[in-house]
Amino acid sequence: MNRYPDPGPVAAGPPPEQAVDRAVDQAVALSTGLLGDRSATPPMPHVRGDTRVAVLMIDISARRVVYANTTALELPGNELALPVGVREWADAVRLTDPDGRPHPAGDSPLDRIAAGEQVPGEPVALHGPGAVPDRDGAPVDGGDGATAATSLVWMTGFALADPATGATDTYDGARSRALVVLLPLAGPGDLDRDRMEFLRDRAVLATEMSFTISDPQREDDPLAWVNPSFERLTGYPLDEVVGRNCRFLQGPNTDRAAVARISRALRERRPITEVLLNYRRDGTAFWNQISVSPVLDGEGRLVNFVGVQSDVTERVIVEQERRAALAEAEEARAQLRLLAEATTQMTSAFDVGDVCSRFARIAVPEVADLCTVDLLDAPDGDSRRRLGVAARDVADEGLLVRSGPLGTTLLEEPAAAAVRAGRPYLIGELPEHGGDAHPDDPVAAEEYERLRLRSAMVVPMLGRGRVLGLVTFHTQFPYGRRYTHRDLHLASDLAGRAGLALDNARLYEVERAAAATLQHSLLPALPEVPGLHVAARYVVGADGNQVGGDWYDVLPLPDGSVGAAVGDVVGHDLAAAAAMGQLRGVLRSYAWGGDRPGSVLDRCDQLVQGLDIAAMATAVYARLGPAGPDGSRELTYANAGHPAPLLVEPGGELVRLDAHHSPMLGAVPEFGHASGPNRDEATLTCAAGSLLVFYTDGLTDVVGEDADHRAELLERTVAELGRDATPETVVERVLETCRPDRLDDDIALLAIRLDGCG
Repeated sequence: MNRYPDPGPVAAGPPPEQAVDRAVDQAVALSTGLLGDRSATPPMPHVRGDTRVAVLMIDISARRVVYANTTALELPGNELALPVGVREWADAVRLTDPDGRPHPAGDSPLDRIAAGEQVPGEPVALHGPGAVPDRDGAPVDGGDGATAATSLVWMTGFALADPATGATDTYDGARSRALVVLLPLAGPGDLDRDRMEFLRDRAVLATEMSFTISDPQREDDPLAWVNPSFERLTGYPLDEVVGRNCRFLQGPNTDRAAVARISRALRERRPITEVLLNYRRDGTAFWNQISVSPVLDGEGRLVNFVGVQSDVTERVIVEQERRAALAEAEEARAQLRLLAEATTQMTSAFDVGDVCSRFARIAVPEVADLCTVDLLDAPDGDSRRRLGVAARDVADEGLLVRSGPLGTTLLEEPAAAAVRAGRPYLIGELPEHGGDAHPDDPVAAEEYERLRLRSAMVVPMLGRGRVLGLVTFHTQFPYGRRYTHRDLHLASDLAGRAGLALDNARLYEVERAAAATLQHSLLPALPEVPGLHVAARYVVGADGNQVGGDWYDVLPLPDGSVGAAVGDVVGHDLAAAAAMGQLRGVLRSYAWGGDRPGSVLDRCDQLVQGLDIAAMATAVYARLGPAGPDGSRELTYANAGHPAPLLVEPGGELVRLDAHHSPMLGAVPEFGHASGPNRDEATLTCAAGSLLVFYTDGLTDVVGEDADHRAELLERTVAELGRDATPETVVERVLETCRPDRLDDDIALLAIRLDGCG
């Protein structure tokens, strides 16, 4: 038995305009025309361009028109109420031959059809107020200059039962019917012989539509008549279908919802069109467009149902193929969007764990219901760390953190093979029951049951020719699909991108660790100085380089003094860090020689400009003299464009050390030279218990924030610290309160407390 795919909704009515020249289009147009009734005005059927078709049904025994579609009702100007005599209807539309001459009595095509004769097709003229317009929508001139609506039509018709026999066995006693179809012609000038034969053939083909008439007055609304076209379409002869409801055409794959809609429309006595999968007598399936319309008598009583059937299998298959192609194209676009989003998300992550976590979140729910990402620590894959998990149902993520419920041999063996061979594996169907997956582990079996696993893919993440990790995708019952090789291709593409991002993140982490080691090697270990408590912090900026040009230093000097310096070389890279290391070494050497702070900065400026150590830098250098009998120390400082240090006196008063400022190192060529100006110094006495705070501009110069407000916040934080706050407490509280939400610059922070001993 042939089977066809489900077409989904299929539009009823005429086929597309590009197929109007095919005879089947004529037939479908005619079938749609039969749907019109007196209470509704459906869209007019089209036969050629925008012409319209009129359809009549005649009661042969009573010689009356008992049914007319909307177009036919307009011909006499909607002035006649059905039923109406055939002669009265002909007079109302002024039916004549094409030359405008009346037909001899009883010899018009309409009279002959009403007498039960089959008329293959003859041209006639209509002169009524509602004559059918031509292709341009204008009435046809009658030839005498009159403006009355005139149209030329091709009239064809046939009896639905043989009046000679009375058809008592097939159709409701002697009340036989005839169908009349009026096909508009373009105009008198077009009635050449070839065109008349062409239109006649069109009309004859239109009458070849499959028609049925049922009798709703009898139980189960059985068929009372079918035309030969129905027999050819379905393979059922007339004597096998009369007296049976037409549901015998249905089969196992017929849409029951569509059948129910038809039944409801018949109960409500309204027209309906549906597309059903029906079956011929030999069992072959075909798509059948069924149009059913009620026929009412003059008093509004239901007399019959007229059905028209069309084999639209080819149209349905073409539509299904079109939909499949559109779906495939949309799926391809969705996959490209997913790959682009995944690439963007993962390449912006610098941390290995972040890459794995983002990848799992990207995969769910687009590719999988569950996803785990394992990082291989060793090249042979002996050790694995699960760094990424995601689940459609968040409650399932707790079961994915460990490999218990997923540790089946069906997955572990492909995982090991994927590591060895570096290629993905597909497991189309997983065991449905946990006992089959974990026969020796009841706990894992129960967790497996909770996960409702259906299908899985194990895909290696490759980076520069080696397996870095494994991704496992799962679908779940009841809605998860069974994975196919097409899914495996997409998963492999995603995992390949993840592998590159993971490899880059691993390399970055190695470089960052090396940079951090370099940075810490350049920063000094704080010495223990009698009479001073010292603490410092260095915080890297958000760019993640772990290196920069900020530095701090505390240097005990030979004469018992202590030097303290904080500086910032322009830049946030290895070059800035290298320049910082050189500058710190130069400053330490000049400070060790006993130079005053201003002279130390001047000589550093000369080397910066002469040896091209750095582009520019800021620095502040302070010298604390030896402790006096009361524990106080003399403080002398010089500042080269650096934020002013803060002094908190024992009484709690905060002093900003900004007495003298000078340009940055390397900013002014003549500064610090013999012929140029020298940096000034400031000197004050710091009592025992005083607190000094040095810092770089990463705390105060923040993009999008006011620098003065940031400086005020820092000063207020330092001033509010208690007198007994240790330097460790100071640097921790300052960072906690004043650290920006986004750290775009490095921070160096140094706190010194004078304890009075020495």
